[in-house]
Amino acid sequence: MYTDYAYHRVDGSAYAERAFALFIAELARKVDRLIVVGRLHPGGGTARYPLEPAELVALPFYPSLANPLSALRGMLGSLRRFWRTLDDVDAVWLLGPHPLAFAFALLAAIRRRRVILGVRQEFESYVRSRHPGRRAFAAAAWILERGFRVLARVFPVIVVGPQLARDYAASRDVLEIAVSLIRPDEVVESTQEATRDYGATLKVLSVGRLDREKNPLALADVLAILSEGDRDWRLIVCGEGPLRRSLSERLERMGIADRAELVGYVPHARLRELYRSSHALLQVSWTEGLPQVLFEAFAAGTPTVATDVGGIADASGDAVVLVPPGDTEAAAERLEALVADRDLRGRVVAAGIELARARNLVTETDRVRDFVSGTH
Repeated sequence: MYTDYAYHRVDGSAYAERAFALFIAELARKVDRLIVVGRLHPGGGTARYPLEPAELVALPFYPSLANPLSALRGMLGSLRRFWRTLDDVDAVWLLGPHPLAFAFALLAAIRRRRVILGVRQEFESYVRSRHPGRRAFAAAAWILERGFRVLARVFPVIVVGPQLARDYAASRDVLEIAVSLIRPDEVVESTQEATRDYGATLKVLSVGRLDREKNPLALADVLAILSEGDRDWRLIVCGEGPLRRSLSERLERMGIADRAELVGYVPHARLRELYRSSHALLQVSWTEGLPQVLFEAFAAGTPTVATDVGGIADASGDAVVLVPPGDTEAAAERLEALVADRDLRGRVVAAGIELARARNLVTETDRVRDFVSGTH
């Protein structure tokens, strides 16, 4: 398996920075052997999630594709290591679009290994939101995206969410999945949500990276609108990123910093209690595929307001109250409506719980295993 993430070694064990490693580790338990190839970070960094029982084959490190010369040197050094790794595998799962995914697909095809592509988000939208005004970056993203769609006419592809499934509809074979990290026994009963008190202090939760494409500054605007009403709203922001300071300063300027708590990184295992003790999840991204935080909220019985981007609407149905991206007034109105209307809240929560049961860590990794093996 290849994905362009940075990995770490701590005391001889491999770790990943992102919770997607939990999905990889679960998949590794369902195959004879899972080898992850990825960039090895030279420092301990933010290594949090163990890859075991998956194994790591370390590729040369480069910070990001935004530094093309450094990235090119690292990618050239990756080809030989990937070629040697092909000695030990029957199939490769290549997440992209990424230049190395194209090269790895070619090498694997030469070695007659089964090749499966993977796509987790709308790449062009992601690059445009992350690098606004950078026309060269936007052009490169367009080329990579179109090239990956062409490659998917040759090789089967696994995509996250129904929007990407439509984008890749012309592919040889498509599996649409949800990246859920929730186990079946972690999903609450609908009766548990009914005991949540919506009459006192109301906590709205945000979980995600504080990067430009996630639009975190909008959280301050939503809180400011909510604070004008009679209810006692509080904002809890879980996540790290370059816009943390900007968000903090915006909250200060608006005079609502005392109503918000920026808690930084929260381990996945501890997030469960935050979901269950919050009154709503608010997701305000400019672009998404199908975010895993939705399924975490569904499993906790936490009603959700989210921007209508990517595959969220089609995949979530009645489990999410949708708002246009960038419309902070609509987001505040929908949060107020969820709190005020018990019947609406009950319908949203019940639909979310049903989805969390149907699309969980066990079911989704089973589907990936069967697709990769060609037995789906």
